[in-house]
Amino acid sequence: MSQESFALRLSAAMTRQGMKQVDLIRAAAAAGVKLGKSHISQYVSGKTVPRADIMHFLAEALHVEEAWLRDGAAGSASGPSERKTGEKTENINIKTGVQTMRTFKKSSKLDNVLYDVRGPVVDEAARMEEDGTQILKLNIGNPAPFGFRTPDEVIYDMRKQLTECEGYSNAQGLFSARKAIMQYAQLKNIPNVSVDDIYTGNGVSELINLCMSALLDDGDEILIPSPDYPLWTACATLAGGNVVHYVCDEEAEWYPDIEDIKKKITDRTKAIVIINPNNPTGALYPKEVLQQIVDVAREHQLIIFSDEIYDRLVMDDAEHISIASMAPDLFCITFSGLSKSHMIAGFRIGWMILSGNKRVAKDYIEGLKMLSNMRLCSNVPAQSIVQTALGGHQSVRGYIAPGGRVREQRDYIYKALTDIPGISAVKPKAGFYIFPKMDAKKFNITNDEQFALDLLREKKILLIHGGGFNWAQPDHFRIVYLPRIEVLREAMGKMKDFFSYYRQE
Repeated sequence: MSQESFALRLSAAMTRQGMKQVDLIRAAAAAGVKLGKSHISQYVSGKTVPRADIMHFLAEALHVEEAWLRDGAAGSASGPSERKTGEKTENINIKTGVQTMRTFKKSSKLDNVLYDVRGPVVDEAARMEEDGTQILKLNIGNPAPFGFRTPDEVIYDMRKQLTECEGYSNAQGLFSARKAIMQYAQLKNIPNVSVDDIYTGNGVSELINLCMSALLDDGDEILIPSPDYPLWTACATLAGGNVVHYVCDEEAEWYPDIEDIKKKITDRTKAIVIINPNNPTGALYPKEVLQQIVDVAREHQLIIFSDEIYDRLVMDDAEHISIASMAPDLFCITFSGLSKSHMIAGFRIGWMILSGNKRVAKDYIEGLKMLSNMRLCSNVPAQSIVQTALGGHQSVRGYIAPGGRVREQRDYIYKALTDIPGISAVKPKAGFYIFPKMDAKKFNITNDEQFALDLLREKKILLIHGGGFNWAQPDHFRIVYLPRIEVLREAMGKMKDFFSYYRQE
């Protein structure tokens, strides 16, 4: 069977039925057939063909003859076929001879890009909401829906400055914003930073994409933690890089496994990413662990990318240390922003700080400037409040102090989860996520995405499975503990009941 021809027949049949990939995934779930997003993507791109039982399901779901879908058998006249004329492909219905409409597929560069924080489980939740079902969303760290409001002085200052924010700013950002960020970098002991080393972005997300695009050529390798915040893996993959995941060890407070990092470095490794404080685990890395990472990066001359967006959400009197402060001789890029620490996720304001040995990255920095210039600038009204936010009252301190809301919710969710038979967890030190472990044997879990779908459909709770964070085993999930305790208490009651009977088929 030609994989390319099968892909063309599959695409033609999907077009005729008006079905997208997500529609097939939903149909498979409803029929009890295990079919994931990555499988469909590989079928459509012509990388592989399905086994017999999946082929049978696809034929039924698309209302075509199985023999035609599998082999293009001419006798199976109920399905569309294709023929090639030079470089042009025409989709021809065997029965009527009528040419079907030309279709456009996504770039093949997206075939291996996954971002399940907004993936199939979230799509199913949206469908349920459209049908009138109320969903408790524990999937995204979005503070506003849970009553965390932007500080009044930030709103006031933005309003006052709006008329001055109508035009583009400097591509790297307003001087006032970058000056405030530079001073913050000095407080974090990050060395060798000037205003010109600061870039603002529409959230850290945009800057991660920019950094990966400017750095990676096809086949270049980059070390990213597992579990990770999946945007790092997605952006590096889209840029053409090969992501090599190093393991964070749950038995050691989710700290990076240094020996695993060492084993995975090759002559193609350009950089290492750390997420500290960590999303999704809530881990906070101590100085001795950071020093080991610096030592490895120094030995192999790697760039260090440090995602520190949660650096002001640290609990239990612990201290966050910027790894760049320990590596003045290495080129480092440190990422942070206001979305979490100041509870203003929707304003989309983040930044990156270039520090250390910039001489070795001179050409790369030119690439960063080029891409920064191409998008003109980041959100100017949001930039206008950076100085106020960093220099004014830090309302988040009250949330994380003893008796503070985030801290109390952290303590509650940890105890409630670990009281459920078959569930264990490492207590988070920072942020507002926890990454519990399920006893996969007890619950017979082989597909963690299916677990998330089952929980959603039965208990109306939306969370993200561990595979969405590039965790290899089907035994984890992430919960956002931003809702008030009374809401979390209701959710944990439902989850405890769910796990009392759940066994994956």
